[in-house]
Amino acid sequence: MTQAQLQETANTPALNEEPGVRKWQDYFGFNTDHKVIGIQYLVTTFIFYCMGGVMADLVRTELRTPEVDFVTPEVYNSLFTLHATIMIFLWIVPAGAGFANYLIPLMIGAKDMAFPRLNAVAFWMIPPAGILLISSLLVGDAPDAGWTSYPPLSLVTGQVGEGIWIMSVLLLGTSSILGAINFLVTLLKMRIPGMGFNQMPLFCWAMFATSALTLVSTPVLAAGLILLSFDLIAGTTFFNPTGGGDPVVYQHMFWFYSHPAVYIMILPFFGAISEVIPVHSRKPVFGYKAIAYSSLAISFLGLIVWAHHMFTSGIPGWLRMFFMITTMIIAVPTGIKIFSWLATMWGGKIRLTTAMLFAMGFVGTFVIGGISGVMLAAVPFDIHVHDTYFVVAHLHYVLFGGSVLGIYAGLYHWFPKMTGRMINEFWGRVHFTLTIVGLNMAFLPMHKLGMMGMNRRVAQYDPKFTTLNEICTYGAYILAVSTFPFIINAIWSWMYGPKAGNNPWDALTLEWMTTSPPAIENFDKLPVLATGPYDYGLEKAKEGVPLDDPNPVLSGGPNSVLRAEPDPKVAANPEDRK
Repeated sequence: MTQAQLQETANTPALNEEPGVRKWQDYFGFNTDHKVIGIQYLVTTFIFYCMGGVMADLVRTELRTPEVDFVTPEVYNSLFTLHATIMIFLWIVPAGAGFANYLIPLMIGAKDMAFPRLNAVAFWMIPPAGILLISSLLVGDAPDAGWTSYPPLSLVTGQVGEGIWIMSVLLLGTSSILGAINFLVTLLKMRIPGMGFNQMPLFCWAMFATSALTLVSTPVLAAGLILLSFDLIAGTTFFNPTGGGDPVVYQHMFWFYSHPAVYIMILPFFGAISEVIPVHSRKPVFGYKAIAYSSLAISFLGLIVWAHHMFTSGIPGWLRMFFMITTMIIAVPTGIKIFSWLATMWGGKIRLTTAMLFAMGFVGTFVIGGISGVMLAAVPFDIHVHDTYFVVAHLHYVLFGGSVLGIYAGLYHWFPKMTGRMINEFWGRVHFTLTIVGLNMAFLPMHKLGMMGMNRRVAQYDPKFTTLNEICTYGAYILAVSTFPFIINAIWSWMYGPKAGNNPWDALTLEWMTTSPPAIENFDKLPVLATGPYDYGLEKAKEGVPLDDPNPVLSGGPNSVLRAEPDPKVAANPEDRK
């Protein structure tokens, strides 16, 4: 297992020159630089995350009391429909694509993605899709059938908004497909010479598995939504039982994508955590091949577990047993990752940076979500708690405790590379503390609510559930407050933070071996493979820098003193490369 490091940073700027700095206008237009597109993805999706969070707090405010006294039931239904849709299709899924856009070419030594214009098109489908989705709230007939949009309910309520909702999700699905094609071709064809699959960073493995899963599953959702739109607009009866249609067929088509979507949302951040933990533990990653191949196993198994969402839909008993078994089996490759991360941390020289704190929080909260997932895989238990708040708790521990904490870990870890500046660690820890407290207050009591029998997706409930719902609501408010230190910290640090240097974490993967931020084409010299990406402790540590320094600002040193060769394809004049 080898990886590239450079004798000198791949882009050595002239005095007072910052080749990676772009004008702010570059981020608001059509740009084919993968790094600009990656930032565009991350900032845009975070804006939608804030919008979805506002909707979540409105829902939780209604649920603070058992009576319908804050919004009408119709508005409540529309709010939770759009909240879930935004968080999945406009936040977590494209956020993973944002990290992949920024990092994959840097990690494999490429100058850009395989199809730069297609890459830009994939991003620019997202803002109009998001605007369409938000605008569906403003029509008189807003969508209110939930993010699953099950017929026949979706065919008889909120019909105008439902049509807009379908259009938006189809655009977002098309964007995902275009991005997946780009990632796969880039990983297959644009690695530097000598970098085989077993030499790629683990984030690249995770994105390879994610992209393959996206390409197989997303077209099925698109087909289901197109047929649903025909029922809605043209009066066909594919899923309408009054005309002989079968709504359960829609469920199969929907969940064939939407359960793999859980892994599309979590696999990129499995990869991010696999990058963060070795760097901040100063240890070689434990079980490189096990972590890499388990991503492929999750990608495959994710395609044969969808019907565990349908145990109460009348499917035959033998089919229930099959999907129960496959759902439990998928916990095995996930468990491999958990134990590998723990083994990597065990005995390491852990630096409790904000990125590492979020990575550790990710592991702990995701395990809770995974355990409740194994419980829900069992047919008798799933039937008992189906459509209760136990399912809501499981979902949020996996997707907030997993994906969102993984996003934050990645943002804090790669912030110096993206901006060239260090983010403030104190306010990062404040952000982490508020997030963990709010997360557990908001979602842990939901397990109890579900076991007590409280149904999800209803605005009115039995008064005996009031106390736990109040706790959940206050936890949601804390989560809302937790975003403010992050936003202020990120903006302030991007503008005024201390310079980071090229390799502030003393990391060994290739993205850290060029300037921060990287230049237009990433590398002026072709990297040559020399050492492993996670070979911490196998060479002398960089001299003069304590490993427990919470804010090390490093560049150069023994670990990066390796070889580079000129790339004859790079133009001599930097202006020609723009």
